[in-house]
Amino acid sequence: MRLSLFSVADPFPDPVGHGRDRLAELVALAEAADAIGLAAAWVAEHHFDGTGLCPSPPVLLAAMAARTRRLRLGSLVSVLPFHSPIEVAEEYALVDRLSGGRLNFGVGSGYLPLEFEGFGIDPATKREAFDRALETILTAWRGEPVRAPSPSAVPVRLNVTPLQRPHPPLWLAIQRREAIPFVARRGAGVALIPYATVAGLPELAEEIRDYRAALPAGVAGTVSVAVHVYAGARADAARAALQRYLDSRLATHSAFYQEKVRRDPRQASAEAIERSGFAIFGEVPEVVERLHAFGAAGADEILGLFDFGGLPWEEASASVRALGRALSLGPP
Repeated sequence: MRLSLFSVADPFPDPVGHGRDRLAELVALAEAADAIGLAAAWVAEHHFDGTGLCPSPPVLLAAMAARTRRLRLGSLVSVLPFHSPIEVAEEYALVDRLSGGRLNFGVGSGYLPLEFEGFGIDPATKREAFDRALETILTAWRGEPVRAPSPSAVPVRLNVTPLQRPHPPLWLAIQRREAIPFVARRGAGVALIPYATVAGLPELAEEIRDYRAALPAGVAGTVSVAVHVYAGARADAARAALQRYLDSRLATHSAFYQEKVRRDPRQASAEAIERSGFAIFGEVPEVVERLHAFGAAGADEILGLFDFGGLPWEEASASVRALGRALSLGPP
């Protein structure tokens, strides 16, 4: 089981983050993850409100690529209905080239109402737009001609294609269990965000079994699972930060998490998320032991949310280094 860094780059400027440059912090956190041997750094795409500060993952990933050497670099996710698929193909191909072939390409169809409203997109059209965009991107990456959705557009070929062939590894992020077979049949990796969707590790293990059962013959697949993580002596500070983070998810109408809280209002508390196993706070040996439970449930990769809810950067960075050393991922 691999350990990686995942961040939504939530801002929380007040009252806990006066003057903080969250994007610079995230690049520095990727440097720490690279030095200690974590597998990857993943960043989310968000727009328009306090959900996250990164509207363009390829720009942030390119900055990380310049400051790291072996860390894989992933989008989680590129929200395909919001963009021209040809531009997405070009930008992420360039990231793969600049990073020496280290791109992990995670995609999704979006879920926050304000983002669809801001782009003037009907959410009812997102699945069709997603499917069409992904087909265009993969076709373009194979070096084949693609055409923009305009009557006047002519077929074009990319002048920059990815270093990884036939394309960078593909992940789809999902929050609905019924979407799991769709992802598996594509042979793509699946990214799961269990704090927002499922009740505990047994239910997560069921989802992972669904995915494995639907994979094509001979395809191993990859399961990546997001977990809030803090390893150190200030677990109470991490719990307070998680509560700020959860409150922000509800305030921004994160539909799947809202539905989970509607079914069980206790799920709005950091204590409940920690009790379910989807937030792991404590001293290093305890955190390591609890992380291994995800491997037992079938996960291949833990997407560690280390920087959340205004937790000081120094705490997040120290946690990355401590877990890297404990898991023998890098130098002492």
